[in-house]
Amino acid sequence: MVYEFTKDLESGNAIIDSEHKELLRVVNKLMDECSKGKGRTALEPTIKFLMDYVNKHFSHEDQLQKQSNYPNKDNHYKFHESYKAKLKEIVSKIQPSGPSVSDMAAINTHIGVLIAHIKTEDKKLGAYLKASHA
Repeated sequence: MVYEFTKDLESGNAIIDSEHKELLRVVNKLMDECSKGKGRTALEPTIKFLMDYVNKHFSHEDQLQKQSNYPNKDNHYKFHESYKAKLKEIVSKIQPSGPSVSDMAAINTHIGVLIAHIKTEDKKLGAYLKASHA
C-alpha cells in the first residue's frame, strides 16, 4: 500500500503539510523495501526517523496550538504523548537480531493510526489555524 498526500491529508498549514509529506515519503520507502523482501533492513532507519519525526513534528504542532490558543490542544497533546509512548513500546520489543513479522506489522499498524490522526485531528487543527489567521 502506497500512501499519497491527497486532499484528505492536507491541513492547510505549510509546515504541518511539508512534515506530513516527509513522513509519507519515508513510510512509502519502507513499504517499497518490504515488497522487495528487504523490510527488515529498512526498518531500523525508518524507526529512527519515526522516533525523531514524532518528537520534532508533534513539538511543532503543539507550539502552533499554544500560540493560536487552539481549543482542542489538550486532547491533541494527549494523543501525541500516547502515540510516542506506544511507539517506544513497540520499538523496545524489537530484538537485537532484527524485527519479526509481528514487529513489522505493529509498526505498520501504528503508522496507520498516525495517518488516521492526520486525516481527522490535524485537518481540524489546520482549519482552525487558517480561520484564526484570516
